[in-house]
Amino acid sequence: MDSTDPKQGGGFFASIATSLTNFGSAMTKSVNGILGYEGLEVVNPEGGTEDAEEEAKRGRWKQEDRDGHWRMMQNHVGSDVTSLVTLPVLIFEPMSMLQKMAELMEYSYLLDLADECEDPYMRLVYATSWFISVYYALQRTWKPFNPILGETYEMVNHGGITFIAEQVCHHPPMSAGHAENEHFIYDITSKVKTKFLGNSLDVYPLGRTRVTLKRDGVVLGLVPPPTKVNNLIFGRTWVDSPGEMILTNFTTGDKVVLYFQPCGWFGAGRYEVDGYVYNAAEEPKILMTGKWNESMSFQPCDLEGEPLPGTELKEVWRVADAPEKDRFQYTHFAHKLNSFDTAPKKLLASDSRLRPDRYALEKGDLSQAGFEKSKLEERQRSEKRNREANGHQFTPRWFDFTNEVTPTPWGDLEVYSYNGKYTEHRAAVDDSSDGVQETNITPTEFNPWQYENLASE
Repeated sequence: MDSTDPKQGGGFFASIATSLTNFGSAMTKSVNGILGYEGLEVVNPEGGTEDAEEEAKRGRWKQEDRDGHWRMMQNHVGSDVTSLVTLPVLIFEPMSMLQKMAELMEYSYLLDLADECEDPYMRLVYATSWFISVYYALQRTWKPFNPILGETYEMVNHGGITFIAEQVCHHPPMSAGHAENEHFIYDITSKVKTKFLGNSLDVYPLGRTRVTLKRDGVVLGLVPPPTKVNNLIFGRTWVDSPGEMILTNFTTGDKVVLYFQPCGWFGAGRYEVDGYVYNAAEEPKILMTGKWNESMSFQPCDLEGEPLPGTELKEVWRVADAPEKDRFQYTHFAHKLNSFDTAPKKLLASDSRLRPDRYALEKGDLSQAGFEKSKLEERQRSEKRNREANGHQFTPRWFDFTNEVTPTPWGDLEVYSYNGKYTEHRAAVDDSSDGVQETNITPTEFNPWQYENLASE
């Protein structure tokens, strides 16, 4: 299947990040968690025994544990390991995967600019830079919590956006998200496919992303590159996403094709992104270049892809300053996602902020976090048994399962669509709360369950 086919969909960050998250359910080692224990700088991507020794000194991944997990995982070489076993809370960050889906909204002003822009090619420059911006978060060294079935995350108070995400399926793990402001609508169905290769993992973002720019009704779709997680068990773990990212304007046929350079020896080429904005006739109009962990720039070009005389390279996006020596390598925006500052009035009881394991980890209580995590996972299994005994199926609240099946470069995807009920819910809450912010809810009130009679089981 041709990955450049504009009819194909691609769930961008949520799919990639979900893939890292869900592989975490495959082995007692996290792709998004153990990755990067050496920090953000790649010293030697091929790794070596000295890397493992250094990680062991930090107390995060002892060699004997590493050897034990290797023996356990040998039987799964060549398999899709999306969800197999439970992970220790030691490697987690105090955030769920649904919150990481919302992290794409940090630089949402780029989509606002795309909507306001009259130049169709610059519109794609802004939109593509927005999609690239979230790759910075993939460097984070901790693993987010897998969402409980029915778990949600809401976000307001940022760029006029209303954001809702919901865990719509547990096997296979799937999430759906919807965001909207006066300039754009963002919809995603997120699912992943993996292939465990021993000491590495190939991750295929089997998802669909759609952005609608409201002024002209332009619809954009993304096909992201696959991701490869290297040195999972032995050596220094690091992640690379070599390959093409393709953003297509379904309305006009214009598109962007960017190539993510593979990481070479001693990190050469890592982070580098280069490519062009093409018109519908596949003629290059604007070149784009940069690093996905730093900034992106653009410059008009001729039909040969060479910069036009009299033009200069201009920066369109740069990563925001981040706190120094942050415990979880969070940005300022990531901290906001975890706070009630971005929560709406009368927060849903199923919201990720209220997870007791997440809350305990945020407070630094690893023992309590591990206990609460196991408790949530067991209750999820109990609810499944209860549903099956009653002949019921789980039904998402804010998204509907559709009959639409969309092709992707890595397989077909069943699509969940936003049903509009959350918009109605928020309007009703806002009308009834008289401007009072009611988000003072304790973590013990986390409740994503559809069946309530589990306490006695």
